Amino acid sequence: MVGSTVATLRRSLGEETPRRLVHASGSVLPLLYILQLATWTQVRALFIAGSVAAAVLELLRLSVGLDWRIYDRLTRSYEQDNVAGYAYYMFSTTAVVLAFEPRIAIPSVLMLTIGDPISGLAGSGELRRVKRSRALAAMFGTCVVLAAPFLYGTPLAVFLGALIATIADGVKPTVEGYIIDDNLTIPPAAAGAIWAGIELSATLGLELSAAIL
Repeated sequence: MVGSTVATLRRSLGEETPRRLVHASGSVLPLLYILQLATWTQVRALFIAGSVAAAVLELLRLSVGLDWRIYDRLTRSYEQDNVAGYAYYMFSTTAVVLAFEPRIAIPSVLMLTIGDPISGLAGSGELRRVKRSRALAAMFGTCVVLAAPFLYGTPLAVFLGALIATIADGVKPTVEGYIIDDNLTIPPAAAGAIWAGIELSATLGLELSAAIL
């Protein structure tokens, strides 16, 4: 029994590793801005290009039947006939990058690119409607760490962003039998919560200092 469980866990982790690496690789684009290797306008253009590429690839995969081997590693079984998570990932992060300033957009994107894979590792790669408490705690703690350097002057924004990102990651809502992908919900939910936290902090006089970006 134990041997079978360990083997199943190893197989699950092996299948999930490429997807988590793809998640983490998305951190490169905001990192270009953080390291001053690209302007915010250039970063936005790169996100747009990524979204266009994802849209074209999904169109070819779903309508023409493009069947590259990489899709076997980067898509789950329920995505074979539906839009894949990586496309939602690009669409949601691009929307946030276009809609918000860097100090809001960057932590919101990182909560997906870094927070979600860490949460998945803490949850042992399980696919559940509501994630286990250890996965939720890992997601919340990671999101706080990711947001704090950008929003240290507004702790309320850090807390709200991390909390809402954790809920978006940990609870999978269903609409007419279709599970809403957290790749689509985490960045905009986090960005909206961070924005609300900044506005509330200004209204209530809770700002400590200017954010670094």
